[in-house]
Amino acid sequence: MKITQTFCVAALALATSGTYAQSYPTKPIRLIIGYPAGGGADVVGRVVAQKLGERLGQPIVVENRGGAAGVIATTAAAQVAPDGYTLLLGHVNALSIAPAAPTPLGYDATRDFAPVGYIGFVPNILVVNPATGIKSVAEVAALAKKQPGKLSFASPGVGSTNHLAGEMFKAAAGVEMLHVPYRGSAPAITDLLGGQVTMNFDALSSVSNFVRQGKMTALAVTSKERNPAFPTVPTMVELGYKDFDVTIWYGIVAPIKTPADIVNVLNREVNAALVDPGVVKQLAELGVQPKQMTPAAFGTLIRQDTEKYGQVIKRAGIVIE
Repeated sequence: MKITQTFCVAALALATSGTYAQSYPTKPIRLIIGYPAGGGADVVGRVVAQKLGERLGQPIVVENRGGAAGVIATTAAAQVAPDGYTLLLGHVNALSIAPAAPTPLGYDATRDFAPVGYIGFVPNILVVNPATGIKSVAEVAALAKKQPGKLSFASPGVGSTNHLAGEMFKAAAGVEMLHVPYRGSAPAITDLLGGQVTMNFDALSSVSNFVRQGKMTALAVTSKERNPAFPTVPTMVELGYKDFDVTIWYGIVAPIKTPADIVNVLNREVNAALVDPGVVKQLAELGVQPKQMTPAAFGTLIRQDTEKYGQVIKRAGIVIE
């Protein structure tokens, strides 16, 4: 009798879950974005949200909660009801880099969130001012060894992917360089153009026009594969820097107890949106390379990047406030 009751309860729960997923969604879905309206992350989120809403038959309402590189929004998203009606635009900063730092957070990226769907990534690209005369990564390494601490690399802030890529290069090449953090990407770019700093591992989307105009020299991209927009620029891996993979990625996550059936529905529709010609075109204009992933694969990426950046932060003694 007890076995029969247990079976019935389990069957009822399964049936209820399946029915809920079949009717989902029945109302608008909120997408929290941890950056101000109009910024790169916001635009990426809205492009995908528009198509996702169309496919689901319900609008996706964007809510911007900027601050602390996405940590404020991520903290808030971890505390909402896990019913599939509040999602978060996940970003490498808040889901992998911040958790890798020793500073306490109001959430645990792996325990508080269920990965829903990966969107894509923007590679970082190592650029220098043409006035330096540097033409290759090998020349950067040789010059840095010859003049320890004289070369400098800019970043939009401590703990950014630009900063971590620079630290990874320093460790791999065995050189010393000066890190110059700025309050945002724009002033860092201005000083690189002005010759105040030597180089920057900046987001490709931020500097691509300067490279095309000849105002910056591109030496290497930090993704595993070459970028279609700059097919002649080699990867750091090709140049002998093993496992050098640094990208600014985006994805969608939900509170951890969101029903698996709901997560699967969302994953299916996100992946479908990523191959829509209009979405592909819009993301390409933003420098984003879309990539379909299962929730499990996205979760693995989050954990692996947290471990990778944790090692960089610890080795370099980086303090992220």
